[in-house]
Amino acid sequence: MFTGIIPGVGRIAAIHDLGSSLQHGKRLVIEAPAGYLDDVGLGDSIALNGACMTVTSVDPALRQFTIDISAESLGKTAGLAEPGPINLEKALRAHDRLGGHIVSGHVDGIGTVTHFDRVGESWELRVMAPRALGKYLAYKGSITINGVSLTVNRIADGDAGTEASINLIPHTVEHTALGRLASGSLVNLEIDLIARYVERMLSADPQLLKAPA
Repeated sequence: MFTGIIPGVGRIAAIHDLGSSLQHGKRLVIEAPAGYLDDVGLGDSIALNGACMTVTSVDPALRQFTIDISAESLGKTAGLAEPGPINLEKALRAHDRLGGHIVSGHVDGIGTVTHFDRVGESWELRVMAPRALGKYLAYKGSITINGVSLTVNRIADGDAGTEASINLIPHTVEHTALGRLASGSLVNLEIDLIARYVERMLSADPQLLKAPA
């Protein structure tokens, strides 16, 4: 589990093929900020732009770690198949503060940035989410964009999907990789975990929801 609060921005430094066919995945070499890997070991979970991945090797001296990502995961995420900056978050410890909201690290869909510009001292980010995710988005609700926990300020449903508008304070722009986004950028989306369960309870057969005698 994660919180969506980004403690460091890393960089995909190299990408290696794990095979020659389209069914093969990739090995990513990630550069991390100084000191970020001091408490990271093999098998630990780290979210890359909101996608939970497993550390397959780590070298704190070089500030690098690797992850293996399957072709399936590559096809369901954005921003993990090319070099560049990336949001990093280690898995939540039981005694950590939950500064954002409960994030699973499982990407529900890919959105498209439709607008990204300054508004006063802050920035307005608008993202078009797939139609299937629109029912989970709500005014003042939570959404995870590239691993960052954010609050939805406005929503607009349309034929192309649901456009969510988010305000980014300068701190968020400066300390995450969201500042590199532009109109047309693809982003990883994760809906609020509670909304997922509410939708299930409302749509399921009432007989299935009865408590056992």
